[in-house]
Formats: sequence, C-alpha cells, structure tokens
Amino acid sequence: MIPRTLSFTLSVIVGISTACAGVFGPVNAPNPWADDYSGISSLADYRSWGTYNVHDPSCIKAGEYYYMYSTDAIYFNPADRNRHGRHTEVKTGNIQVRRSRDLVNWEYLGWAFDSIPPEPAAWVRDNNNGHGPGNLWAPYILKAGDIYRLYYCASAFGKPTSAIALAESSSPEGPWIQKGCVVRTNSSTPMNAIDPSVIITPDGRHWMHYGSFFGGLYCVELDPATGLTKKPGDLGHLAARRANWRVDNLEAPEIYYNRDLGTYYLFGSYEPLMTTYNIRVCRSGRAEGPFIDFHGREMRDTTDNFPILTAPYKFSGHDGWAGTAHCGVFDDGNGRVFMVHQGRLAPRNEMMDLHLRQVFFTTDGWPVVSPQRYAGTPERRFQPADLAGVWEIIRVDNPKSDRSLDAGQVLWGEGGLRNDESSISRTCAVYPDGYLTVAGSHGSWSFDPDRQLMTMKIGDETITDLIVHAGHDWERQTDTVLLTGLDSGGRSIWAKRVR
Repeated sequence: MIPRTLSFTLSVIVGISTACAGVFGPVNAPNPWADDYSGISSLADYRSWGTYNVHDPSCIKAGEYYYMYSTDAIYFNPADRNRHGRHTEVKTGNIQVRRSRDLVNWEYLGWAFDSIPPEPAAWVRDNNNGHGPGNLWAPYILKAGDIYRLYYCASAFGKPTSAIALAESSSPEGPWIQKGCVVRTNSSTPMNAIDPSVIITPDGRHWMHYGSFFGGLYCVELDPATGLTKKPGDLGHLAARRANWRVDNLEAPEIYYNRDLGTYYLFGSYEPLMTTYNIRVCRSGRAEGPFIDFHGREMRDTTDNFPILTAPYKFSGHDGWAGTAHCGVFDDGNGRVFMVHQGRLAPRNEMMDLHLRQVFFTTDGWPVVSPQRYAGTPERRFQPADLAGVWEIIRVDNPKSDRSLDAGQVLWGEGGLRNDESSISRTCAVYPDGYLTVAGSHGSWSFDPDRQLMTMKIGDETITDLIVHAGHDWERQTDTVLLTGLDSGGRSIWAKRVR
C-alpha cells in the first residue's frame, strides 16, 4: 500500500504534469514592485515613492484615479549620508499624496500643503510649552457634494494635545483651502484629537470617529454644510475603549457603511504601530454606535474585541511583516471593497510599504481581508479540483508578548518582533478525495462551487464559509488560489495554494 502522504504527492504531481483541462494551479507572475526600498529612500528619489513610506492611508476614487493621502512618515536609509541632498524645494511634513489608475501602480504626487497650517499649529504650540507639531498625521479624505474634504491632525507626540483640522478643494489634487479646526484636545480632556474617519449616512447626517491611545475612540456629529462639528466645542461620545488603555493601545478608527447589509463597521487598531499592530472590527445599525463584536460584546465595554483581521504575519520565503494596521476602507466604484494599511518590513520594521487588500463579507456579515496584497490578478471562479494541492495556512491571532510602552508605542530600540508575535504559516495538504492534513492534524474539506465557499474540519474544529478567490502570491511570485474567513473564535484564517 502506498503511504497516504506519498500517494497525495504523486497525485499532485500527476495532476500538474497532465494539466487537466479546467484545473487551475499557481502560475508564474512577477511582483509589480519590490518590498525593500532602502535604495531609493532619499528625498532625491521622492517621486519613486509610489508604494513606499505609506503610513495611516486614506483612499478615494475620483474620476479615472484613486487618490491616497497619508501621514508624512519617511524612512531614511542610515547609510545614505546625503539623504537630504540639495532638494530644498521639497517641503516635507504636510500629508503625502498619491494616485493610481489600477490600485497597483502608484504615482507619488508630493505633499498636500506647503507648510503646517497656522490654526492647528498654534493650538499645539500654545498647549505644549511653545513647541509646535513637526508634521501632520492621519489624513482622511471625503467627498461631500462637489467638494473634497481633507481632514488631518496636528499633535504633540505622547500627549493628548492635538487638533483635527479641515481643508477643502474642488479637486482631489488641490489646491486646498483651510477651514479651521474641527476638534481640539489637551491635557484637560479625556480623548486625543487625532485619527479622524467620517461617514455620511443615507439620510445625510455626517459623523466623525476619532481618537488614539488617550481615553479611547470617540464619535461626534458634524455639520454637513461646513464639515465642522454640528455643535461648537462638542467633543462627542465614547465609542470604544480598552480596559488598561495606558498599556493596551487602541487607535485609528475607520468607519465604513455596507449599503447592501445596512450595517456600519468600526475598525480599530490595537497595540504598537511598529510591531504588533493589528486590526479589529465591530458593527452597528447606526453610524454613532453602539458597536458590537463577534461575541456580542460592546466595543466600549473595555473587553478586547473580535474579529481580528490582520496582525504581524509570515509566509515561507519572506522575512514577514509587522505593523499591519491603521486602515482605510473604500469602494472601488465597481462593487468591490478594499482595505489599505501600512506594512512594516521585518525584521527591523522601519520601512513602510503599502498593503492594499480586497475585502469580502462572510455569510454572517463580517468583513474579512485577503491574505495577500492586491496585484490586479483577474477574478475567476474555481472548481473543487482547483483546490487540491499543497497550501500554506495562517491563523491570525493575538500577539502574546507583553511590552513596556510609552504613549502606546514600543520604546526606542524594541522595534523587532519577538518569536511569539507573528502568525506563522503552516503546510496544509488538501487531497482530491476530501481529506486534508495540517501540521500533523488530520481532517476533511468540501467546497461549494456555486458560492465559492470552502469548509475545513481540522481535528474537532469545523471552519465554515471560507471565501475562495484568485490573487497574487507575493512571496512566490505567482497567481494562485487564496482563501480567507473566520474561525469560531473570530480569528482570521488565511491560506494560499503554493503547488
């Protein structure tokens, strides 16, 4: 008798070599861009930063282009002694701007403003012993009628001394007219006025969610006519908080409305941005909440919430990614939903690459994201025979380590991930007859080709409604079969067929 593992290997080899009609296997496809950009990190090369130095992104479709705005965080190669060069005309610090026609190839346009606007700068300086902000953070782009509204933040690091301000333009490329501060906070307030995200409800109300580290996430209603708060001086109400906020970071709210489901989703980011950053989500029937998680608990009740959608991860053949959070979620105008967030290239976690992933919704109405970055791979439908093969599978989980933090971030010099802080891939063998093995555990699988949903039974656990889709394997430079979904505990399951 042929051993099961050998029998499976032979069946895979035979299936690939015969190239049976209709059976799909991984296909060679080069990556559209490299992950390591240390060689073009100087200001002299800023026009080549299309997918690089992306931090806290927000994206919108406008005409033929997608426009992305992000914090002006820049990696400098310490070996580049002339990193500033003679490019004195480059005025950094004031919101990075990019555009793309296809969500894959991005053109770096420069910076939204030529200086830090005076009103938010004065607020920070007056409440921070005369020290003003060094750059601008966490923009959010919104179209209200015919006007583009660009919200952004000025802040004193490590303090709740911050202001969210607004600029407007008739074009997503500017020029921008400053409209003043929306909310302002200092040491006397329980919240921190950064990381805005705005939603317009079907009945025309505007709500802004904001907050970072200090005191949790808050929600305030805006005046649709001005984009400022509906009630002057209003700071809103609590929307989300973690129990020990002085240690357990929560920031970067992103509010998204699914029209088909009639549901609002509030995404938030946990933990330090350079290392164990991860994305959670809760949902509500109202833009202002309350928001409920996977286990039926409120997002403001200080319990750690699920689902968990992203976390540091590592597929084989790559050093892996840290800092995979602070997301923007947007529609592409063609019925697809995407998420953008930073990814910090391990092991030093200093370079910040664009991660753009397709978003799917489970049969229970929860958003999940593709395990791989989007690369323009054509959509296709699969049959059960396409799924038989060798896969790598990851269960996206809570990072386990405790760290000493300062204002919710890792202390300087602790930027590397520890052994238990990445979700690591394991090999999964999917047999044509419905049998599977994962790291020594045995199970079974089935596939519904009409709904493109896979079910896995691993040991005593059954994981249903895993969404199968086509995508790009960045680690192996192939187009392949991917799947994503949630286990019974609200942890994301990511997998890709590797052969």
